[in-house]
Amino acid sequence: MNGSAQKNQDTTQAPTRATGGPARRSDATRSAILDAARERFATDGYERATIRAIAKDARIDPSMVMRYFGSKEGLFAAAVTLDLRLPDLDRVPRDEVGRTLVGHFLDLWEQNEELTAVLRVGATNQAGAQRMQGIFRDQLLPVARQVCPDPEQFPARAALCAAQLLGLALTRYVLRLPPAQELTRAELLAWLGPTVQRYLTAPNP
Repeated sequence: MNGSAQKNQDTTQAPTRATGGPARRSDATRSAILDAARERFATDGYERATIRAIAKDARIDPSMVMRYFGSKEGLFAAAVTLDLRLPDLDRVPRDEVGRTLVGHFLDLWEQNEELTAVLRVGATNQAGAQRMQGIFRDQLLPVARQVCPDPEQFPARAALCAAQLLGLALTRYVLRLPPAQELTRAELLAWLGPTVQRYLTAPNP
């Protein structure tokens, strides 16, 4: 009788172990891949980092990386976390907001190749596009809200600023169009600063 009860108890508990175990292993594998990817992207950069090297660092088969993330682009979008470190515009003179933002983004693109890589991935990969949308929502929208004269318009105005700034990044750092690359920092600030300023603070047209 006791043996039968024990057998029934084991049968009852088995699905719980089977259900919990694979899920925990799956989470652990995913975390190991992301940790290895962050290290590899930071060390080698986006272009030189390979799925094979990341898998080796995570001590798994490369096919597992593809199973979880689909592609190198998808893995990069999931692994990289970007803090744009946008300035507090409450401390910036109102008529200097546009110039300040343009200068800030120029510094970011010059110093952090991950931002350019995210832009490149976002243009061709759904996961990358979602990451860019998250950056826009969580980091750029609050900045626009600080200075926009009409609270209902700040999403549209932030989108216009993003179009201007990302367009510059695309032509200067991704496509590397010679005329865009040849513009000096002073010229870029002079051209784009007033445009971004107008998008953020000018009266509604």
